[in-house]
Amino acid sequence: MMPDFGSIKFGTLFAGTEIPVLTTSVTVAAGQGVLKAGAVLGKVTADGTYKLVDKAATDGSQVASVVLAEEVDTTGGAVPAVAYTSGLFTYDALYVAVGDTVADHQDELRSGNIYYKTDY
Repeated sequence: MMPDFGSIKFGTLFAGTEIPVLTTSVTVAAGQGVLKAGAVLGKVTADGTYKLVDKAATDGSQVASVVLAEEVDTTGGAVPAVAYTSGLFTYDALYVAVGDTVADHQDELRSGNIYYKTDY
């Protein structure tokens, strides 16, 4: 019997089906509070955990690489989560650190086959 890995709800997060949706498991770094689905994450070079992407960071998490697929609470420590590695997303459903914009990471996201639409 296959283990139950949960389910992914398609909704306003996705802007179309032209790009295949692929997922992976990630570990979201502790101390970020609650992150919602649609958070754009970057990978911390030192330990391989993921943080909300921030262009001002210098630990590797300044480079956008995945989109969080589910809400997670990192208050009590690092947590496992499902993240999208490709897909076509609704721009307004994605978010990054304060002072940053999703558009700032467009080239990084595209290189990973993550696209977004701003017109609907």
